[in-house]
Amino acid sequence: MIDSATLRSHYTSFLRPGRVLLTGHSHQAWPDVARATLVECFDDAALHVDDKWGAAFAAADEVREALAATLGGRARDYALDGNTHSLVTRFLSALPLAQRRHLVSTAGEFHTLHRQLRRLAEEGVRVTFVDPAPVDTLAARLAAAVTADTAAVLCSSVLFETSSVVPGLGELAAHCRARAVPLLIDAYHHFVALPFERAALGDEVFVLGGGYKYAQWGEGVCFLGVPPGCDLRPVLTGWFADFAHLADRRTDAPVQYGDDGADRFAGATYDPVSHYRARAVARFFAAQGLTPAALRERSLELTGQIFAWADRLGLDVATPRVEARRGAFVSVRVPDAGAAAAALAAQGIHTDSRGELLRLGPAPYTTTEEIDRAMEALGAWLR
Repeated sequence: MIDSATLRSHYTSFLRPGRVLLTGHSHQAWPDVARATLVECFDDAALHVDDKWGAAFAAADEVREALAATLGGRARDYALDGNTHSLVTRFLSALPLAQRRHLVSTAGEFHTLHRQLRRLAEEGVRVTFVDPAPVDTLAARLAAAVTADTAAVLCSSVLFETSSVVPGLGELAAHCRARAVPLLIDAYHHFVALPFERAALGDEVFVLGGGYKYAQWGEGVCFLGVPPGCDLRPVLTGWFADFAHLADRRTDAPVQYGDDGADRFAGATYDPVSHYRARAVARFFAAQGLTPAALRERSLELTGQIFAWADRLGLDVATPRVEARRGAFVSVRVPDAGAAAAALAAQGIHTDSRGELLRLGPAPYTTTEEIDRAMEALGAWLR
C-alpha cells in the first residue's frame, strides 16, 4: 500500500505549498534523487572528457534492465532514444512500403503516430484509421482492417484522450502474427501505470513508450521493445546501429547492423543526462516499492474518488468506469476544457485539456485532500 503523505517527503522540489499536480498522465513530479544526477553527469564529463561514454552507456544499460524488469523480455531487446518519434520513423523506414502500401492504425492515436501517418498518406501510402469507439471492439476492428498489402498495424494499449484500456490486443497480435504483419503497440500510457507483460502479446510485437509520464524519468528516455532476432533494416539508421564495428575499414558492402534486433533501431549521439536521471529514479521506485501493481492499486483509489466527484457535479465522463477498462487518469467533458484548465492553473491546480476533454491525472504522491480541492474548484468554475 502506497502512503501518499509519506511519499511526498521525497518530492520537495516539485510539491510546493499551494500547488496541486494532477498531471500524473503527463509530467509527473521528479523525486529529489533526480536532482543530483544532473551534477553527476556533469562531473563524469569533466573527469573523463570524451571517455565519459563508458559511464553513460552503463547508465543506459541499467535503464534497459529496468525496462525488462517492468515489461518483460531481455534488456538488450530495448532500443533507446530521446523521443518516440525517432523510434517510430525508424520502424516505418524498415517496412516494405514500396511493395505493401497499407498501414492500419486508429483515429485515437497520439500525435507521434497520427501526424506522421497522415503525412505518409499524403505521399500515397494508404492508411486506414479505425474509429477508437467503441473500445471493446477496437482490436477486432483493427484485425479486420488488415489486408494482403498491409505493412504494419500501429495502435495504443491505452488511449491518450479518454484513458481507455484497449482489450483484445493478444488476439490482434495473433492475427498479425499469422499474416506476418508487424504490430507496434504504443504503451506510453501503460508503462509503469498498469501491469504490462510483453510475453502475453507474443515475441513478435514491437512495444513503444517512454518514461516522461508515469515512470517520473523525465524527457529524453524513450524505448522500442524489439522482437528477438528481428532482421528489419531501417532506412533511417543512426551510426549507433552498428557501434561495435565503427573502427572497421569501410567497404562497398551493404550497410551492416548490430547483432541484436534492438541495435538496428539505435540512433546516434545523445545527451546522457536523461539516462542518469532515469537510473536514479528507477532505483528510487524499487526502494519505495513503487511497482506497477502498487501504483495501479493507488491509481484506482484516486481515480475512483474523481469519478465520485464527477457524479456529484453531474459531469460527463469519457473514461470507462469499469476498473479493468480505465487507465491512470480521468477525462471529463466540459464546455471549454482549455479555459477550465487555465482557471484551475490560476489557483495552483495543474491539469490539461485535449479538445473538449479536461484530463485529471493523479500520481502516487497525490492526496485525497488535493483531489477534493481540485474538484471543488472545478465545480465552482462550472457554476
